[in-house]
Amino acid sequence: MILLILVLSYIIGSVPFALIVGKWKYGIDIREHGSGNLGGTNTFRILGKKAGFIVTISDILKGTLAASLPLLLNTDLHVLLAGIPAVIGHCYPLFARFKGGKAVATSAGILLFYAPLMFLLLIAVFFMVLYLTKYVSLSSLVACMAAVLYGIVVHDILLITVMSAFLLFLLYRHRANIGRIIAKTEPKIKWL
Repeated sequence: MILLILVLSYIIGSVPFALIVGKWKYGIDIREHGSGNLGGTNTFRILGKKAGFIVTISDILKGTLAASLPLLLNTDLHVLLAGIPAVIGHCYPLFARFKGGKAVATSAGILLFYAPLMFLLLIAVFFMVLYLTKYVSLSSLVACMAAVLYGIVVHDILLITVMSAFLLFLLYRHRANIGRIIAKTEPKIKWL
């Protein structure tokens, strides 16, 4: 049953909402525009606010659904562990030639299911940093760091471990963004 959950989680994470919305609604393959990533940020930049919100919310809910699988299938697998394959699926999707997004929204969706209060606090941190810097990538990284700190405060060892691993993964996935921030060439958002 645990293996089934992990496989289902990966498949859920592999659903490329940015590609679906871009092709179905706008006739655009978003992989051929902007950063080429199948995530909310690139969707906002290329297709606008409405499409960006749809994709971001859908990507969040992928993580939430994946994390809920142990409850839905009545197993004792921890929800944080159940959600990890969905993050991998989002980044390396089976249905989009293994080239996807950067894991932020799907990771957030796992936290939404696991600890809704923490999720709301992280959203507040994200938007505060976004308002101050206008960098989505930096805001995402700071919010992930805040999740690790939250785990430390509440003495949740698994949360600290998983979010520390996510932080390292996000740093890897955002390495080009970090370089552009340092070089002051990273695009800033204009809508906040």
